[in-house]
Amino acid sequence: MRKMFTVITAMALFVLLITGCSAQKEQPSQNDTKGQLKIVTTIFPPYDFASQIAGGKASVSMLLPPGAESHSYEPTPQDILKIQKCDVFIYTGGDADVWVDNILSSMDTSKMTIIKMMDCVPTVEEQVVEGMQPDEDEAEADGPEYDEHVWTSPANAMKITQAISDALCKLEPDNKAYYQKNTEDYIAKISKVDQEFKDIVSHASRKTIVFGDRFPLRYFADEYGLKYYAAFPGCSTETEPSVNTIKYLVDKVNTEKIPVVFYIEFSNHKTADSICEATGAKALMFQSCHNVTQEDMDSGKTYVDIMTENAQKLKEALQ
Repeated sequence: MRKMFTVITAMALFVLLITGCSAQKEQPSQNDTKGQLKIVTTIFPPYDFASQIAGGKASVSMLLPPGAESHSYEPTPQDILKIQKCDVFIYTGGDADVWVDNILSSMDTSKMTIIKMMDCVPTVEEQVVEGMQPDEDEAEADGPEYDEHVWTSPANAMKITQAISDALCKLEPDNKAYYQKNTEDYIAKISKVDQEFKDIVSHASRKTIVFGDRFPLRYFADEYGLKYYAAFPGCSTETEPSVNTIKYLVDKVNTEKIPVVFYIEFSNHKTADSICEATGAKALMFQSCHNVTQEDMDSGKTYVDIMTENAQKLKEALQ
């Protein structure tokens, strides 16, 4: 994705030119008729937060298709049109979203409210811990690269939810009380699962987790004081770890008698399976929440639902 900026920007300009020429021919959509706010997000967490706040009073859509991996996502011309026509656009920021900055720079965003999740919370640099396979692309990067998976900490999720709520209340003061009530209710649910994680960690017999996969959970680990080992950094483009990386993780699991090796959603979990085969540990999926399956989307699964499932798996890993 990082090598596509020029192409994407050119595509954006082309689409904007076409839409500008044909704007008068377009018929208003159903949402336009209703006069609802149109909120567009790139990935699942802000989609969920905005949906919980807005209820039925706004149209909320997500660019990343359900079941897709966010790091391989490429915007389509239709996606660019959605951004151009929305009232509120929410994205993560960071290296994987540089395409967004290129798209936005080619648009008139004067009437659009833009929320970057990385601006809502304190950020930390991407970290390569002992035993982790460095990403070759990252090694060539200039300057510090900040971890963009800010939503993985429930404490951050509450701050981001509040920031979205504040923006919607400002845009629609007539719905302010409604939005504030929904925000209060959802933050209370996030706070409850946050406390559940704290209770699990405080009563745990160990404070170390192992991921035979990417590790997009730095904010989560920092929030609860967990030590972690993993095969790759969170945004790694690598898919096969070195023999040394696998050996290191196998030795770590055996030495510390770690019962669970995690992998993340939409992963082939081959590395986790290999480590488990060599150690007798159990492979479990720990969801980073960047996306959900189509089935989960249709059933209305939320960030809180996913984190509640993660809590039970963390309990098994730590106890």
